[in-house]
Amino acid sequence: MAGGKETPRQKMIGMMYLVLTALLALNVSKSILDAFVSIEENIQKANIVQVDRGTGFYNDVRSEISATKGEDQKAKKKKLEYVVAQMDKIDKITGEMIKKIDDIKMDIMTKSGEDVKTVKNKDHAVIIWTKYNKDQQTLPVRMNLTAVQAKDQYDVPMHEIIGENIKNPTGSGLKLWNDFNGYRNKLVELTGSYEWGGKKFSIKPKSINTFKDNKDLTAKVRKMVEGSDGNHKEDDQVLQDLYMMLTKQEKSEVHEVEGVHWIGSTFDHAPLVAALASLSSMQQDILSARALALAHWKGKVSTGEYSFNKIMPLAYGPAVANAGDEVELQVMMAAFDSDNQPTVTSSTGAVTYPGNGQGIVKFKAGGATMNLTGTVSIKNKSGVAKTENWNHEITIMKPSGSIELPELNVLYRGYANKVDPTASGYPFTVLTGSGCTVSKSGDLYIAKPGGGKVAYLTVSGKTADGKTVQLKKQEYRVSNLPDPELYWGAAKNGQKGSKYETKLFAKYPPEIPLKASFKIVKWECQVPGALGKLPSGPGGNISAASGLLKAAKPGSVVSFVCTVVGPDGIRRKKAGAFKI
Repeated sequence: MAGGKETPRQKMIGMMYLVLTALLALNVSKSILDAFVSIEENIQKANIVQVDRGTGFYNDVRSEISATKGEDQKAKKKKLEYVVAQMDKIDKITGEMIKKIDDIKMDIMTKSGEDVKTVKNKDHAVIIWTKYNKDQQTLPVRMNLTAVQAKDQYDVPMHEIIGENIKNPTGSGLKLWNDFNGYRNKLVELTGSYEWGGKKFSIKPKSINTFKDNKDLTAKVRKMVEGSDGNHKEDDQVLQDLYMMLTKQEKSEVHEVEGVHWIGSTFDHAPLVAALASLSSMQQDILSARALALAHWKGKVSTGEYSFNKIMPLAYGPAVANAGDEVELQVMMAAFDSDNQPTVTSSTGAVTYPGNGQGIVKFKAGGATMNLTGTVSIKNKSGVAKTENWNHEITIMKPSGSIELPELNVLYRGYANKVDPTASGYPFTVLTGSGCTVSKSGDLYIAKPGGGKVAYLTVSGKTADGKTVQLKKQEYRVSNLPDPELYWGAAKNGQKGSKYETKLFAKYPPEIPLKASFKIVKWECQVPGALGKLPSGPGGNISAASGLLKAAKPGSVVSFVCTVVGPDGIRRKKAGAFKI
């Protein structure tokens, strides 16, 4: 384009192409901008969820401290306080990082002429709904991008975040990159460096921002973690997960340009709303990592000594049983104290206690439907029992057999017909066939009929002692596979095709739910008014007809005649007509 040996006309065409490309790039459609607004809104909501999730782990440990009293609980309380101190450090660096990103958001919006000083919650005419709060330091500023006027503004984000060079950013993005990597390393250090049970553990992460692929990154991070003085038995996996979820490839190739920095590739020519969404996404990575780190710290101390703020009963067992079967129903609290077993009552059967927080109700099934009820009780730390009612309904079934064909209501020759038989009331199901061969395939059976017009499938139940009982025999029609439809690229026979498409396919349309593969053996093309020998060739590649197709007038009808072979080995002649 505009090269040294090009004619003046070619140079002019090249220059016009460049101008047109630039204009198209500037003309970002409203639908795309609205999509970025929706994406950013969803990310903000997800960020709130991650904040609450991490804070929940923190509050669990704080509540456990309040409930841990007395001299005999002194050692445990000390551990809990140590864990809270580590959690506080994690929240401190997380809050600082969240605010740094919020500051960049405010800066690029202010310089784009947006009003970020007015704060009014849930007012759709205002951008800022809630501002930064020191008491909720990890919660990002709540924004409403629908109120942004300069949604397609990209000069300010590029200039402020990248600077002048996408390979070597010099704007606020470079500091953001360094701060983000610093946060990653510090978070991993706070999660893996501590003193516990008289032992000291430590890790000093190094920056790994260059890797071939995810497998290479995993290997490098694992080597770094395993080479540290950390607690390899308990911490290695979470430290690797934390590091990797906050790691981004520093340099990459973008549109055939090598060495583009992550900041450059993320914010280059990004409209204002897209840049804000990318920054919110970084906050989501940070808050997700924070929640994982806090959950890991919570797991180092016991919070399962009935310090529940809500408990609920749980009864589960089979929903269907055969008459005469012995049924087990498991009833428990959704959360239980290992030293405080529940007390279970039942309207039917006997209750036993295996010692794992459950009461097992045993009874014999009978009748049509059984509705079991009872109570489950458990004591709190003060010795006061909390009692809840439970109920469970069981439908009683008589032994019977059924056969289901998930895809078909007939059996097709040369096709792997999937069959799902059921012998209710028996531990084993057996399927046999007449006029067809039957073989097991995973949880299903494959039935392949012969040359007859009908075939039979029989389902039987097999008892534990090997006795077989025939339950049902079903007759099926046997047919050849239906003919496939001819497609020219994505266009179906009878639809409008593209003269530049070079592939033909033979397959079933969506309304035929069979997974059969067809191969085009050869083809021949016909175009109205074309002279000479008709183009043809093997397979589904019609490149040999490209010249003829490109010369065809718009509105012409192109025909293809193909020989097609399916899994049944039958050769079929298929024709297709397409308007171009």
